Amino acid sequence: MFSKDQFIEDCKAAVGEGQKAIREVVLAAVAEPSGIVAELGEPGMAGVFPLYQSESLTVINFVWAPYMTLLPHNHNMFAVIGIYGGREDNVFWRLLKDPGGPALEAAGAQSMGVGQATTMGPDIIHSVSNPIRKLTPAIHVYGGDFFNPPKPRSQWDHETLVQEPWDMNNTHKVFRQAGQRFAAGLAAGAED
Repeated sequence: MFSKDQFIEDCKAAVGEGQKAIREVVLAAVAEPSGIVAELGEPGMAGVFPLYQSESLTVINFVWAPYMTLLPHNHNMFAVIGIYGGREDNVFWRLLKDPGGPALEAAGAQSMGVGQATTMGPDIIHSVSNPIRKLTPAIHVYGGDFFNPPKPRSQWDHETLVQEPWDMNNTHKVFRQAGQRFAAGLAAGAED
């Protein structure tokens, strides 16, 4: 059965071995999604819910609202993402050197469902969306301090793909607004 405290201890023990070792810990956890729900609770709203944070490791329970999308961004640290409900689509982006056009171009994509995990190296740029009509919860484990990264992070405007400094306040705002749309849909009688 999943235990948040044990999961964090397992991640702390594995982080020094890198993202491959963390991926094994995450895969073991999301293989039994009902255990995560029993420990963390049934997701009821979109949000960024930190479970652990240090200089070398951050563990976050992300809950994506239906149809929400987060703009392209980087982490400047490795990441492992495991899905324990719903679906998550990632678009991976490549930096372009031509200053006359967009700063990025799409370079690939991955769709994940319950029980699946993906790893991302520190240089990966991705955008995330929840393509379905229900909340998508996922455990994210980062090889560093996600909220106070030692190297400044970037995000790229959805429309223009112009690079700008990463803004965690904007990320919280996106989740809050998506959560409000989800709650309004439930109140209006939409199916969850």
